[in-house]
Amino acid sequence: MKQLLSMSVLGLALAMGAAHAADSASAAAGAASKPAAAPTAQQEKMKACNAQAKGKKGDERKAFMKECLSNKPAGAPAAAASQAAAPQTQQEKMKVCSAEAKGKKGDERKAFMAECLKK
Repeated sequence: MKQLLSMSVLGLALAMGAAHAADSASAAAGAASKPAAAPTAQQEKMKACNAQAKGKKGDERKAFMKECLSNKPAGAPAAAASQAAAPQTQQEKMKVCSAEAKGKKGDERKAFMAECLKK
């Protein structure tokens, strides 16, 4: 009785292993026969930036890739227009106001900067 049960369990284990191997093989064949999906816009941008970055190395390449990948696509003028209408960051405001406050000192500068930064 124990031998029969042991043989049944062994046979079942072998059958399951063979079935699993057949499923894996058919899944791999199915994945290989499917055509690759079209590259996304980000992948296209990465490809173009990589092509332009030829010859650059280290920090120079890193800075170039950052700038290249952060640029808006050429076919999106509406996005660029909305970017121009977007409010300035605090840092940009500080830069502009500070440039306008040249020549002012003390309380006069402080009052000017406070008013300028509220805009």
